[in-house]
Amino acid sequence: MQIAILGGTGGIGGHVLSWALDAGHPVRALARSPQALAPAPGLTVIRGDALDADAVAEVIDGADAVVSALGPRGAKAPGLLAGAAANTVAAMQKTGARRLVCVSAAGAYITGDPHTNWLVKAILPRVLAKQFADTRQMEDVIRAADLDWTLARASRLTNRPGTGRYRVSPDYPPGGGWKISRADVAHFIAAVLADDGWVRAAPALAY
Repeated sequence: MQIAILGGTGGIGGHVLSWALDAGHPVRALARSPQALAPAPGLTVIRGDALDADAVAEVIDGADAVVSALGPRGAKAPGLLAGAAANTVAAMQKTGARRLVCVSAAGAYITGDPHTNWLVKAILPRVLAKQFADTRQMEDVIRAADLDWTLARASRLTNRPGTGRYRVSPDYPPGGGWKISRADVAHFIAAVLADDGWVRAAPALAY
């Protein structure tokens, strides 16, 4: 399975890239600074930005599956996730690739979460308003596409080592689950790519 990765230089994307190469999957990765990714057998790095439609199309060309592990940037890159999603969907529709796994954020949907108290619901969406708006727009773009997508809604991210032991539930994190490591989000992405799980769903991940 040839895999295209957006965000391969980040925490989650880096773990996905390592898993894919270790499993023998050829990988095409998009990076603004290709030197940030060490050369490896099976890895092709395309220089470019996720908001550059031509660069996204180039990295997705020939891919069987696409992973978007981009993170929200707020004021530094407003609209990054939604813009990248639009470019990704357009490229996949052009090439015929169908499988897309995209990192999303459970916090962007916290107002509907039955397990979160009212105070957090009142404060968090205000603090991260731009990031969450971008995340929701990204999901809207992907949901409207005729693709086999999975939106992996991560809870608060940490850099702790992966455990392979975490909980997954539809739409909102399981009760009492507030965080998950980037390594375990990548573990989940690898799992759904391998077994085509959670297609056209938005599973939320937490310990």
